Amino acid sequence: MKDKKLFGIGISIFLLGMASFFADVSSEIINPVLPLFATALGASSIIIGFLGGLSEAVASIFRIYSGYLSDKWGKRKRLIILGYGTSSMAKLFMAMSVSWFQILVFKPIERIGKGMREPPRDALVAETTDKKIHGKIFGILRTMDTSGAVIGSIIAFLFLWLIKLDFRTTILIAGAVSFIALIPLFFVKDSVKKPEKEKLKTSIKKLPKNFKILIMIIAVFSLADFSYMFYILKAQEVTKSIYLPVLLYALYNLIYAMFAVPFGILSDKIGKKVVLNAGYFVFAITLIGFSLFSSLAWIVFLFMLYGMANSMIVGTERAFASELIKKKYGVAFGTFHTTLAIIALPASLLAGFLWQFNSSLPFLISAGIVTAAAILLTINKNIEV
Repeated sequence: MKDKKLFGIGISIFLLGMASFFADVSSEIINPVLPLFATALGASSIIIGFLGGLSEAVASIFRIYSGYLSDKWGKRKRLIILGYGTSSMAKLFMAMSVSWFQILVFKPIERIGKGMREPPRDALVAETTDKKIHGKIFGILRTMDTSGAVIGSIIAFLFLWLIKLDFRTTILIAGAVSFIALIPLFFVKDSVKKPEKEKLKTSIKKLPKNFKILIMIIAVFSLADFSYMFYILKAQEVTKSIYLPVLLYALYNLIYAMFAVPFGILSDKIGKKVVLNAGYFVFAITLIGFSLFSSLAWIVFLFMLYGMANSMIVGTERAFASELIKKKYGVAFGTFHTTLAIIALPASLLAGFLWQFNSSLPFLISAGIVTAAAILLTINKNIEV
C-alpha cells in the first residue's frame, strides 16, 4: 500500500514536471526574443526594466492569494490549471502586439498566470513529499522546466537564424506550444488536505519567525536579481548580433538544467543554507564579471556562471523555505513568491535607469547588494535548521 502511494506521488511529481517542461519550452522561445522585439518596437532601457519588473510585481498580487485560496479550499489543482491556461492565452495576444505598450499589457497578464500556479504547485509538492528530500525534489522540478527552457531557447535561435522567422511569428508559435502544458495536469492527483477557515492576514502572521527572516534576506538578494532581459541586451551589445544572445541564453539554461539536481541533492546532505550562500557568492562574482569584461569569450563564460549560480539558488530557496514551515504551505509559498515579485519592479527599474549612464553599472551595483545578502545569510543564526 505504501509503495503504491509513493508511486502515485512520483507520477504526480513527474506530471507537474512535464507541465513545467512544456510551459518553459514555450516561455523560453519567447523570453530571449521579447527584449529584442520590444526594442524593435521602440522600447528604451527604462521601458525594458519597467516591463520586466512590472510583470512580476502585478503577478505578485495573485501569488499570495492563490496560495491562500489553495489552503482555504484544500485543493491545489484547479488553480494550477487556471494559471497555465491564463499564461497560454496571454502569449497568443503578445504575438499580436504592434507597439511596446501592448507588450507592456500582455506580458504582465502572462506572469499573472505564473503567479496563480506557482504557490499551489509548490505547496502540493511540499506537502506530499518528505522534507528530507525536498532539495532533490525541487531540484528535479527545476531540471525538468529548465530542460524545457534549454530546448525552447535553442528553438528560438533556430527560428531566427536558420528559418529566418520574424519575432512576431516566433512568439505566436510559442504561444500555441504552451497549451500542451495543460494536458499532463488533468492526470495529476490533487491535494487531500482539509480546507482551512482562517483569514489571510491571520495566516500570514502565524508563519514561523525564521521563515520570515529568510524571506527578508531573499528580498535583499532579489533587489539585485533584475530581469534576464538586461543580460540579453548586454550580450547583444558585446556580440553585435541578434542571434548569438539567444544562443547564449540557451547555454545559460543548459548549465542551469545540468546542475539543479546535483545542487539540490547536495543541499539535502550539507544543508540548504550552505548551498544557498555559495550560490549568492557565485552570483556576485558573475555580476562583477558582466560589469568588467566585454569580450565574446568572457560573455560565454559568464552566461555559464549565471546558469550555475541560479542552479544553486532558485531550487534551494524553495527547499529551504519548505524546511522552515510545517503547514500553511500555500500561504507560505504565496508569501515567498510575492516577496520576490514585488522586489522585481524596483530591481529592474533601477537596472534600466543605471543602464542609461553605463551598461556595466547595473551589474556592478547589484554585485554589492548580493554580497550584502550573502553576509546577512551567513551571520543570521535564527534560520539554522
